[in-house]
Amino acid sequence: MTGPPERPHGGAPHPGDTGGSLPSPGGSPPRDSDLTLNIQRVSAQPAEEGRMNVTIETSRGDIRGILHPREGGLTGVICVCGAIGGFDGPAGAIYASLGDALLEDGVSSLRLDYRHPNHLAECALDTLAGVSFFQRLGAERIALVGHSFGGAVVIMAGAFSQEVTAVVGLSSQTAGATGAGKIAPRPLLLVHGEADTRLPPDCSRIIHEWAGDPKELVIIPGAGHGLRECREELHDLLRRWLVDKLAT
Repeated sequence: MTGPPERPHGGAPHPGDTGGSLPSPGGSPPRDSDLTLNIQRVSAQPAEEGRMNVTIETSRGDIRGILHPREGGLTGVICVCGAIGGFDGPAGAIYASLGDALLEDGVSSLRLDYRHPNHLAECALDTLAGVSFFQRLGAERIALVGHSFGGAVVIMAGAFSQEVTAVVGLSSQTAGATGAGKIAPRPLLLVHGEADTRLPPDCSRIIHEWAGDPKELVIIPGAGHGLRECREELHDLLRRWLVDKLAT
C-alpha cells in the first residue's frame, strides 16, 4: 500500500469507479432494478493505534470501514461480520487483533460495516466495493473473511469477482453460499465449531461439498458459533493461512 486514498480528507469525486455488480442470490429477480454500485469518493481520517476510519461514498450509500494500513504492501484482507454488521468479528473481536498481526506480515486489512445488514446482495456489493478500494491503493492480491451470514457474503462476492485471491468462511450459513464452486481454482477455507447450535457444522460441510479444489474444512471441537472457545487457535490459523495464500 502507498497510504490512504488520494485526497484522504475529502477531495474530488471519482464518478464511474465501479465497486461491483452482481445478480440477486438464487437467480431470482433483484429487489432493486439495479444492483450496480459505483464508488464516488473515498475519505479517511486517522484513528487510534495507527488505524484509519474510512468512508467509501457510493451510488447506493456510504460504507464505513476501519483500515489497518501497511505502507508499500501489495496484499489486503477484507473482514465482514454477521447479519447485524459491525467491525469486531467473532471470537472476542478477533478482526482487530488479526488486522494488527497481519501488519507485521506486510498485509493491510479493512474491516467493513454493511450499509444494509442482513441483505445478502447489498452486503456482497459492500464487500466488492472494499475490493475496489484496495485496488485503488495498489493491492494485487486480496482475501475475504466473513463470519456466519458474512460467510455467505464473502463466498458470493468471491464467486463474482476474479480480483479476489482467497476466501474464508467462519461458522458460515448455507443460504447464499451455493456459488462456492465458482471460487475455484482460488483457495477456500471453511472453519466451524463442532458445538455450534445456531448454525450446525454440517453447514460448512455442505459448502465444502459444493466447493471445488483447493478447499479446506476445519471443524474445531468444543467451539460454538462465536468461536470464543478457540480464539488463539483461530487467530493463528487465520494469520498463517491468509499470509500463505496471499503470498502465492
